[in-house]
Amino acid sequence: MISDAAAVYLLMFLLLALVIGGAHLGFVLMLLAIVFGLIYVGPAIFSMAMLSFFGTMESEELIAVPLFVFMGCILEKSEVAENVFQTIYEVFGAVRGGLAYATIVTCTIFAACTGVIAATVVTMTLLAVPAMLKRRYSKSLSTGVVCAGGSLGILIPPSVMLVMYGPMANLSVAKLFAGAFFPGLVLSALYIVYIAVASLVVPTLAPAIPKEEMPPRDSRFWLMVSWKMLPTVLLIVAVLGSIIAGVASPTEASGLGAFMALILTACYRKMNYDVLKGAAYTTLGVTSMVFFIIIGANIFNVVFLYMGGGEMIKAMLLGLPFGRWFILGVMMFVLFIGGFFISWQGLLYIVVPTFLPVATVLQFDQLWFAILVCVNLQMSFLTPPFAYAIFFVKGSAPPEVTTKDIYWGVVPFVLLQMAGLTLCIIYPEIIMWLPRVTLGAGY
Repeated sequence: MISDAAAVYLLMFLLLALVIGGAHLGFVLMLLAIVFGLIYVGPAIFSMAMLSFFGTMESEELIAVPLFVFMGCILEKSEVAENVFQTIYEVFGAVRGGLAYATIVTCTIFAACTGVIAATVVTMTLLAVPAMLKRRYSKSLSTGVVCAGGSLGILIPPSVMLVMYGPMANLSVAKLFAGAFFPGLVLSALYIVYIAVASLVVPTLAPAIPKEEMPPRDSRFWLMVSWKMLPTVLLIVAVLGSIIAGVASPTEASGLGAFMALILTACYRKMNYDVLKGAAYTTLGVTSMVFFIIIGANIFNVVFLYMGGGEMIKAMLLGLPFGRWFILGVMMFVLFIGGFFISWQGLLYIVVPTFLPVATVLQFDQLWFAILVCVNLQMSFLTPPFAYAIFFVKGSAPPEVTTKDIYWGVVPFVLLQMAGLTLCIIYPEIIMWLPRVTLGAGY
C-alpha cells in the first residue's frame, strides 16, 4: 500500500481532476470518500456516512437555505427589482456613469433581500445591460458591473454562504450576518468609486443621460422614490433587522422573509400558480445541489482527516516562514486559486475545515477569519472557468455581448474585491464593529 502522504495527494488530485472534467462535485466527493474510506477505514465508512447524512438533515440552521432561496426566486418574479432599478436610475441617470451607479446600488439592495446570486444577476442582466448598451455604455463595463454587483448577494446578509458556514465552524449565523454587512458595503462603495473614476478618465465609457430626458426633481418625484423603495426597505428590516436585533433566529427570519416575499409578489399582482410552481422547483433544484455537496463534503472530510490529511496540511502551513500573516496570505491565495477550479460550496466544505485549526493556532479571531474567507470566495463567481456570474450574464445578455466582453469587464472588479479583502485584513473593525455593537462586548 502507498504511504499515507501519497494517498492524501492522490485523493486531492483525483478530486481536482474529476471536478475539472465536469463531474458533479457532490457525487465526486461521495465516490472518493466511499472508495478511500473502504480502503483506509473499512466497512464502518457506511455507518459514518449515514451519521453524516442524518446530522446534516437535522441541522436547524440549514433549514434557512431553501427558505432564503425560495425568497429570492419569488422576488425574481415580482416587480421589486424593476421598481428599485427604475427609481435609482431616475435618481442617478443624469450624471456620468449614472446607470452603472444605479445597477450597483440596486444589486446591493437586492442582495440584502435574496441571499443568492442567480436571481440578482439574471434579473439585473435583463434590466440593466440593455439599458446601458442603449445609452452607449462600454459592453465590458456594463457586464462587469452586473457580474460584480450581482455577486454581492453571496456576501451581504441574508447570505446562503454564511448560513452554511455557521454550523460547519460552530459559529453563530447572526454574528456572521452582522460581520459581513459592512464588508459587503465596502465592496459596493469600491465599485462605485471605480465607476466614477473610470467614467471621468474615459468619458465615452459611461456617458451621462441628457437632463431633459429625466423627470423633474420636485417634491412629487422624491415622494414617488420613497414610496417605491418602501417595500424593499421593509423586507430588509424584517429579515436582517430581526436577526441582528436578536428578535428572530436566522431560520425564523428566513421563514418571515419568504412569507413577506409572497405578500409583495401578490401586492404587485404577479402571484399565480406558475410563479409559485417555478419558484418551488428552482428552490428544490438549488437546495438539492447544495445539500448533496454538504453531505458529500462531510463524508469526504471524515475520510480525509482519518487519513491524516488535516494534520499534514496544518503542519505544512505552520511550518511556513515569515510569521502568521504570511500564513494567512497563503491560505487566502489557496482559496483564490481554488475558486478558478472548484465551486464555492466545495471550497467551503473541503478547504476551510483544514484551515480553521490553523487559524485557531495562529490566534486569529474565528469570526474575522470566517468573513475573510467569505469575501475571498466571492471572487470565485468572477474567476473563470468556474465563474457562475459570467455564465448567468452570458446566458441572459443581448446577443451582441460576447464572452470576451464579460471577461474583460470582470477583471477590474476582481482587483477591487482583492482590495476589499485587503482592507478587511488591515482594518479588522470593518468586520468586528457591528457584531460588537449589536451582539455584546464579547464581540
